[in-house]
Amino acid sequence: MTEITETEAFRKVAAYCAAAEHCRAEIVEKMQRWGLPYDVVNRLADRLEQEKYIDEERFCRAFVRDKYRLAKWGKVKIGQALQLKKIPKLVYLPLLNEIDEADYLSVLRGLLAAKRKSVRAASEFELNAKLIRFALSRGFEMKDIRRCIDVPDEEAFEAV
Repeated sequence: MTEITETEAFRKVAAYCAAAEHCRAEIVEKMQRWGLPYDVVNRLADRLEQEKYIDEERFCRAFVRDKYRLAKWGKVKIGQALQLKKIPKLVYLPLLNEIDEADYLSVLRGLLAAKRKSVRAASEFELNAKLIRFALSRGFEMKDIRRCIDVPDEEAFEAV
């Protein structure tokens, strides 16, 4: 395996960051796979942040927008994915709260309507239970799911 110099590494990773949004954790991991020493990796990551190749808030804004609009993920799943990318809660929570509630519920209603067509259930109760599990797996909160499905409250599902 060939050795990569610090200058070459910066040039390569700067081009990588210029092509698409990336967070610091992704860039650090990439440079570590190249076999660069930790001090060099941290120095390069700091330089990338100073020169605005990496910006956690800008990354979060793009990530939240893409996962919400394109992948139709809920806030919980988006938040968990950002935590896995080592993004601080203080950075991503305000961005999640910026999502328009009416638009958010509209996305959820659309997902539930599409899923309802493909779900087989013996009763309305079973159908709602399957739809709730589906919506929870997509990262939507129970309070929002209840607003989109005719379910009185959570205790109704715990009783049976």
